[in-house]
Amino acid sequence: MNLKNFILLFVFIFLIKSNQIFSQGKSLEFEFLPSGIHFLPLKANYDEARIGILYYPKNGNLKVDIGNNIDLFAFNFPLSKSRLTLSIEFMAYALSTSYEQKRLQIDALDGFFGGNVAFSKNYNDGKLISRFRIIHNSAHLVDGHYDDQKDEWMNNSRPIPFAKDFGELLLGYQFFTNFGNIRTYSAINYSTLIRPSELKKWNGFIGFEIATNKIISEIFNHETNLFLASQFTLEGNPEHQINYNNLAGIKFGEWNKKGIVFYLSYYYGSHPFSEYYYKRVSQFGIGFNVDFF
Repeated sequence: MNLKNFILLFVFIFLIKSNQIFSQGKSLEFEFLPSGIHFLPLKANYDEARIGILYYPKNGNLKVDIGNNIDLFAFNFPLSKSRLTLSIEFMAYALSTSYEQKRLQIDALDGFFGGNVAFSKNYNDGKLISRFRIIHNSAHLVDGHYDDQKDEWMNNSRPIPFAKDFGELLLGYQFFTNFGNIRTYSAINYSTLIRPSELKKWNGFIGFEIATNKIISEIFNHETNLFLASQFTLEGNPEHQINYNNLAGIKFGEWNKKGIVFYLSYYYGSHPFSEYYYKRVSQFGIGFNVDFF
């Protein structure tokens, strides 16, 4: 047996034995590939895994999101009413500027991959939430930004080598009220690698989400939630400035489970697509997401 097969066998046996041991005790429970998702993606944060489209009526552009966040391992601590999960994240969002020859013209693309560790602890009125992420972000101009007839990049705008390797620590609290759910949070992140070098390594954000199922009754026997979400980000592109993103919408489905989301958004700040980080934009959007957790 070679080393690779031995390691795979060891990991497989370890997972089986861990599950048997943890399931017998009351102080710790282990789950491999737990159902659902522990830390719900932040509605107003651009850098989250989601599936959906955001349409900008002002110029007809689209932001297309494709991504997934999967919990691989979970550790439950019944005595302290807390939970720890390890997850992976793969996602990208693309800027579509036109529709030609029956295909979307993709101008720019931001890609992300990495993972996170999330921890929560339940109390009578809510729960403490936290997440630590390690993410690689790279950005690119794509063929939709290239003029084939002139054989040149459009608007004299050439690709910028853009990359960030960052760690991000988030702390927050989720309140459970008779009205619904209220989630507040703040985060700080630091980039160990960054290009271009003029970008600041330290950034942070604060935000909140309010969701209620008390205003609209069930539709097709499923819970319906109205929500508001807002986030303020301090980002150095290259000088530290405030970006803010505000959302209002409706979700057909339970707030922490799969469902269909329609929303309106208003964003002001550094361009969401990193190849244009030096631009400031003001954008109203109409969005659609599918929550897949």
